[in-house]
Amino acid sequence: MNEEYTETMAQLAGVWRLISSEFRVTGGEVIYPLGENAQGQVMISQSGYMSGQLMRPGRAEYASAQPQSGTDDEIRQAAEGYIAYYGPFELDLEQQKVITHVEGSLFPNWVGHDQERFFQLTAEHLTLSTPPFAFGDQEFTGVLVWERLSA
Repeated sequence: MNEEYTETMAQLAGVWRLISSEFRVTGGEVIYPLGENAQGQVMISQSGYMSGQLMRPGRAEYASAQPQSGTDDEIRQAAEGYIAYYGPFELDLEQQKVITHVEGSLFPNWVGHDQERFFQLTAEHLTLSTPPFAFGDQEFTGVLVWERLSA
């Protein structure tokens, strides 16, 4: 690894709290799939591992106190309001990308595949953006802004 790579890994390392989560539609519209006050945390190690979680606040509680005893509707609503995945990652400095090799995810289709995010980094903020993707007849870009909690 070169010095720039090592330095960028050190700058990314830490615990980050979600400030905003939005999807930008090609036509200029902004939508908030997890609500305008989405919450989340990402932990990034200098050695190249990450774990990220996002959720819609105010999700309904299950009637049962046991996670395994949720009704189909309770489980569906809880899952629709939560995103989580983890795994080792590498950087592509030329394209300013973080590429996570997903080992585990709430969405099973991501396991064993890569998640790519473009990144912009300042001393206190990290912005992660998805590559544009089609959904229906529109194109979206997810943009997550994080603030550093600790190094």
